Amino acid sequence: MVKTSPLPFVFDSDSQHCHYKSLVWGVFCQFDQQPIQLTHDIVLRRLTTGTFPSELADLDGWCWFHFDVTDSSFQDQIITLLPFSEEVQQELINFERNICLESEGRTIFGAFPSLNNTTLESEQNINLWRFALEPDLLLTTSSNTATTLEITYHKLLHGMVPRSPAALVDKILLEFASILRKDSTYLDNQLDRIEDMLLTPDQHTDLGHINSSLGIVRRRSTELRRILAPVNRIFSDEELDLPDWAEDDLHDHSQRQVYAAMDDLLALQERARSLQDELTSIQTEETNQRLYLVSIGTTLMLPATFVTGFFGMNTSGMFLTGSPWGTVEAGGVCFLFMVGTWLILKFSKLL
Repeated sequence: MVKTSPLPFVFDSDSQHCHYKSLVWGVFCQFDQQPIQLTHDIVLRRLTTGTFPSELADLDGWCWFHFDVTDSSFQDQIITLLPFSEEVQQELINFERNICLESEGRTIFGAFPSLNNTTLESEQNINLWRFALEPDLLLTTSSNTATTLEITYHKLLHGMVPRSPAALVDKILLEFASILRKDSTYLDNQLDRIEDMLLTPDQHTDLGHINSSLGIVRRRSTELRRILAPVNRIFSDEELDLPDWAEDDLHDHSQRQVYAAMDDLLALQERARSLQDELTSIQTEETNQRLYLVSIGTTLMLPATFVTGFFGMNTSGMFLTGSPWGTVEAGGVCFLFMVGTWLILKFSKLL
């Protein structure tokens, strides 16, 4: 995790001094230029007064502050620092897993998910990052590592600076959708391998293992869709009213990528269901084949069972009892009945 310095916010209102532990980074950005790392005093001044020093105020730029709100003491102290309404402040330190996007005056705030790169063998690492957005400020908070924020921050340090903080949020969402689509591609490759095994089965094909792998893919695709669905719903909300200065930038590229990711997941789930139906069909056919063999064996043994049952009766006058070859002759009768049964099944096309 990238950190400018070990900073927990302890604010002394008398001395106007601020000692940080929770600030992860603070940068001043200009379009397509290298970001400027801000000192703690400049960050504090922007948060408490809403202004920058003259050397930055004359520049056409904006800033991005990111805080780690794990420390409970910071959650109380941040209220005294942030120049936002109580609703926005509570959203920035909220630990509930609710994805949302709202606006209040010229301020836009909300929470979006962050998704780490995952594989079938690893657990999903899903976190929420929260933000407050103004024309010259993006303030983000998270209680855990937010991979999409860190990736975007690294790109920012390499000069990939968008024209506004709203465009930066769009880039973060674009990064999230890209990671999600990579995961969808990985899952789709797993389905390719499963499909190959189903189309070219052999005696070593383990249908139980295939069923387990397919179940994992279906579960992961459902998890990814559950993550993406609220974001997709936000972008599709026609009643969402955002300030004019942010509406175009915030829906620039990420909206199309989110829609494409949702289409990928829907196609992935549909394909997984089709393969599950194919696997079920193969398993049913294999079960029927085994039952067929058992039924044939049972049918062939039925005459022999009748014969042995007949000769096993403890009654007097049983024929063949006086013959030294009685057992062999009874066995021959059993065999003849079995052959006769087989021929009947064969000519009846039941075998």
